[in-house]
Amino acid sequence: MDKIVSLIERILMPIAEKISDQKHLSAMKDGLLLVMPLTIVGSLFLVIASLPIPGYPEFMASIFGDLWADKLGYVVGVTMDLMGLIAVVGIAYRLSNLYKVEALSGAIIALVCFFLVTPYKINFLQEGAADPIIVKGIPLALMGSKGLFVAIIVALISTEIYRKVIQKDIVIKMPKGVPSAVSQSFAALIPATICITFFWIVRILLELTSFGDVHQLITTVISTPLSGLGNSLFGAIIYALLVGLFWCFGIHGGAIMNGVLGPVLITLNDANRLAFEAGQPVTNTVTNTFFDIFIFAGGAGATLVFTLLMVYRAKSKQLKSLGRLSIGSGLFNINEPIMFGTPIVLNPMLMLPFVLAPVVMVIISYFAMETGLVSRPVGIAVPWTTPIFISGYLATGGKISGVVLQLVNFVVSMLIYYPFFRMWDKQKLQEEEIINVESGNYIEE
Repeated sequence: MDKIVSLIERILMPIAEKISDQKHLSAMKDGLLLVMPLTIVGSLFLVIASLPIPGYPEFMASIFGDLWADKLGYVVGVTMDLMGLIAVVGIAYRLSNLYKVEALSGAIIALVCFFLVTPYKINFLQEGAADPIIVKGIPLALMGSKGLFVAIIVALISTEIYRKVIQKDIVIKMPKGVPSAVSQSFAALIPATICITFFWIVRILLELTSFGDVHQLITTVISTPLSGLGNSLFGAIIYALLVGLFWCFGIHGGAIMNGVLGPVLITLNDANRLAFEAGQPVTNTVTNTFFDIFIFAGGAGATLVFTLLMVYRAKSKQLKSLGRLSIGSGLFNINEPIMFGTPIVLNPMLMLPFVLAPVVMVIISYFAMETGLVSRPVGIAVPWTTPIFISGYLATGGKISGVVLQLVNFVVSMLIYYPFFRMWDKQKLQEEEIINVESGNYIEE
């Protein structure tokens, strides 16, 4: 294993170091770190609201009322559902700092531009009405992970325009006696006008097309080529591969792929349920339960093993602390703290196992079920927050083979993640030692 780690380290470390020195990628990584503490808080409340325990919702309702889950959702709404807003501010602020221009103005301008390209339209279904109507308002669905990719693009383009105008000295200059806050406001006036005008033109042009807005453009461009995938090994591999790849670049892979293939997978799962209830053979292998229960243990990328490695094997204080903070939500398949806290998003060293592990598990699980070694999912609606092993037992209709497959996948993903975890842990440990030396807190052991 040490030889494998050394080989991967020699190949990937130079590439990772060059990429990490790139201003835009550095800004994206640092900006997305702002999301981490909020996603941890939001994950905690989401776990409390979604515990997969029989009778739990009724018990909570008897104490706190029927709307208890909705009230817990308030916290989820202001943390995880505002991920895009936080990211656009953080990325623009960090990139402005790297270019040594006034960062707060850059962040505010990027935020305004993000709102500018977002349509203020919400589908609203009135009680008793047959069809939904469109009302004006900020669509929260586009403020979170679904709008994250657009937020990243807007932050980068807006800040590039802003800093170039500033660096070319195309600004309004105030006399020396004017307070600095006032001077900075006027200095940002022309750059803000140019940025806002640029994104206004983008919005107007897109409204003339069938896309309507930039969010729909991104969704359509990504979704259309994927619509032909179905119940096959090839389709399952592509599904797992793209979920991971999208997440690696800040796009909610699950939301995109479920929007395209979700109805197909749910239909296949329900066909299994009907066959199971009728006492007939269950024939569909690739269903939504197949991915939720057997592939994505701990969330997209099967990150539960990575979280456990951080808790029990990390030498870096940062990774060990993050692992301890994230293990509770990870056991219930919520991994946003890991995605943005480690981070895995835009991290070339961790992107490979994040994408590779689910693909390998898809192949193992598919052939295990096709050959009859493991029972197929029988269509039982197992909540996606159900912990590993319990979920495998329930999904296969009470068959121990489902638990065994989850255990095999767990070990396989551990072997895939381990060398990359070792490298990342080593890098973080070196960073901590440098900080300790510079701060005078280093103690030689």
